[in-house]
Amino acid sequence: MSNRVIQREELSEMEHLFKINLVNSITGYKSANLIGTIDEASQQTNLAVFSSVTHFGSEPPLVGFVLRPTTVLRGTYNNIKKTGYYTINHINASIIEDAHHTSAKYPAEISEFDQTNLTAAFENGFVAPYVKEARVKIGLEFKQEIPIELNGTILILGQIKELIIPEECLLKDGFLDLNAAETVAISGLDAYHLPKRLARFEYARPNQAIQKIKN
Repeated sequence: MSNRVIQREELSEMEHLFKINLVNSITGYKSANLIGTIDEASQQTNLAVFSSVTHFGSEPPLVGFVLRPTTVLRGTYNNIKKTGYYTINHINASIIEDAHHTSAKYPAEISEFDQTNLTAAFENGFVAPYVKEARVKIGLEFKQEIPIELNGTILILGQIKELIIPEECLLKDGFLDLNAAETVAISGLDAYHLPKRLARFEYARPNQAIQKIKN
């Protein structure tokens, strides 16, 4: 397999869509999630696909994701700021087409739930809607936004308020079996993958052989 070296200058001069596809896929597999929110005044639900969700700490339990610049209307951002709550729902293999459809730019008065086969579920009295068809779900309270001045994006940090997890996916040591949940990953802007776990390993310590976890 031969290598191609691409310098910064060549990257800048690439055709726009080619460059977007390359830069978005070079970082590898990303989390695939649907973020559910609701408009405080109209009670209109909103659902959007995100591939930037990541863990920021376990105590307090913080999860973050990145929003694109708010130079245009961002329903997810506006709803989170007004209500203070939102949900993150793992995309599984059975809902990838409907999940991807939520990236379409519908006007604010139209809910992505109504344009797909996905169902808004208000569980346990939580303010924001979950996706009924999702198997792993997180309810969050907005805590902080951090502007990223380099490109106008915003890092949103939320604290976990509740988790909804299939019993068979939660192992004895707290590990969540994403294979059993059929949670997918995203590469680039439009490719969905069903990963396969190769192995789990014990905590690595200096001068000690790595040990596999047998579950």
